[in-house]
Order: sequence, then structure tokens, then C-alpha cells
Amino acid sequence: MIFITAKFRVKPEHADQWPQISAGFTNATRNEPGCLWFDWSRSIEDPNEYVLVEAFRDGEAGAAHVQSEHFKHAQQTLPQHLAETPRVINTSLDQDDWSLLGEMSVD
Repeated sequence: MIFITAKFRVKPEHADQWPQISAGFTNATRNEPGCLWFDWSRSIEDPNEYVLVEAFRDGEAGAAHVQSEHFKHAQQTLPQHLAETPRVINTSLDQDDWSLLGEMSVD
């Protein structure tokens, strides 16, 4: 799978509305056949920072994502709400789901 984590620093005046601002992009991406997950979290230390954790089945699914109309639309509409260019980690993993954290096993 393609595993991506990105940090988005949102302008303070848009931070509380970011889930609604990005909702169309989020929903369209989640509906892509190759999307495994696409989840936003808000930092507890910086209320203007959101972290996006996303995964796609493979490189083909990742390519389809960045070539989609909703991705192109997001490239045009989301940056106006951001304080800086998002930072990203993008890697391929030989798995298709989350692994269990054995060090915190729950009985």
C-alpha cells in the first residue's frame, strides 16, 4: 500500500471550520475504489494544525487519486485556507491494513 501522512497548518481564522472546508475533498477521496482510509486529526498542541493519515491500495490507486477531479479542485481551493505548504511523508508498505501494537496488547 501507499501510506501518506501530511501536516496541514491552517490559518487561525479557518482552523475551526477546516473539517467542513475539506469535507468535499475528504468524502470524494474516501469513495475512491483504491482508498483504504483518509482520516484527519487535529493536534492537541497546536489547534491550527491538522494531520492527515491516508492510504491507497497501491501506486496505481495513488496515481488515480492525484489525477482525480476532486484532487485538482482541492489544489485550487484549499491552499487559500493554509498558513504554509503542507509537509508530507509518503512511503510504500508491504501490508494492506494497520498492524496490532503488540507492546500495548489488550486482553
